[in-house]
Order: sequence, then C-alpha cells, then structure tokens
Amino acid sequence: MITVHHLNKSRSKRVLWLLEELQMPYKLVTHQRDAATHLAPASLKAVHPLAKAPIIVDGGLTLCESGAVVEYILNQDKQQRLRPEMDCTEYYQYLEWLHFAEGSLALPVVASLMMQMETRAGDQAMDSYIGKEIALDFSYIEETLTKQPYFAGKQFSGADIMMTIILEIAASIGLLTGKEKTLNYLETMQQRPAYQKAASFG
Repeated sequence: MITVHHLNKSRSKRVLWLLEELQMPYKLVTHQRDAATHLAPASLKAVHPLAKAPIIVDGGLTLCESGAVVEYILNQDKQQRLRPEMDCTEYYQYLEWLHFAEGSLALPVVASLMMQMETRAGDQAMDSYIGKEIALDFSYIEETLTKQPYFAGKQFSGADIMMTIILEIAASIGLLTGKEKTLNYLETMQQRPAYQKAASFG
C-alpha cells in the first residue's frame, strides 16, 4: 500500500485527490508547517532529503515531485484510468499539461506570490519578466479551455489534477481576474467529490 506524506497547505493535495479519484487504498501521514516560519518540519526531511511534499513511499521506493508521483500512481492502476491511451493526440496533450503545471507555470505563479509579500516599485527586471510569463501562460490556458473542457481534451485526467492545484494558487493572488473559462474550469474541478475529500485534509 502506498504511504502518502502530506504537508498541510501544499501541492501534495494533488496526490490525495488522485488516489481518491482512483479509489486506491493508501496510508496517510500528515506533517504540519511550522507556525512561525511556515516551512516544512524536520519530520518531512527524515523521509526525503528535499523535505518537500508530496512524498510517497511504496515498498522500497521513496518518490518526490508531483508529476513523477502522479505518473507512478497511474502506472499502478490496473484499469489504466485518468490518462489517455498512448500514441494518440490526447496522450501528448496530457503529457504537455502534466509537465506545464510545474515546468512553465509554477515559477511565475510562485514568484508572483513571493513578490506580493514585499514592497516593489514594479519597474525591476523581475517584474517585467514575470509579468510577461503570466500573460503568456494564462492566455494559453484560457485559449485551451475555450476549445475543450479538460486539458487533455474531452476526458478528465491526471493533467487536470496537476493543473488545478497551481491554478488555485494563482486565483488566490488575483492572477485569474478576467479569465472566465479558467475560473469556470477551476470551480468545476473543485466540485468533484474526490477533490473535496482531499481538500478536507488541509
């Protein structure tokens, strides 16, 4: 049975959501952020040197990084759900968005979050770069969701789980203003029972 090391208020909610969608049994170990620093506790570093959630343990395997964990769990599913069949167009759309979530999108979103925590003139090189990336990324997301209901096409997939959590962070800091399709998509994802079960863990 897979053990999930979950950190409150973190992107490890993705893994819990995926397991709930698949109705796959798992053991949950929760870790709480330090109340003062908001950093992960030493208990998480004892599991993996990076001390970042999500972390799963399955037998002799200890695995970090959301995309890798999602792929591993989907590989364990005997019914091969939540991922398009390989070598079709939708499969490669799935792969693109699965990696886009943490590859292209996470940096400008998290940088925006951090920049909002300090006083800035708004005319520094970082402001220009992040602003350009935010505009480009969210334009691409909005355009995609105008054409299709999910990131891999017509069917819900693991790519949606990856994307939803980073979109939540973006929404919380005002980056989705005016992005009607993206906001509607996010609301639809948050209504899924498996998502709500995962969110209940904090």
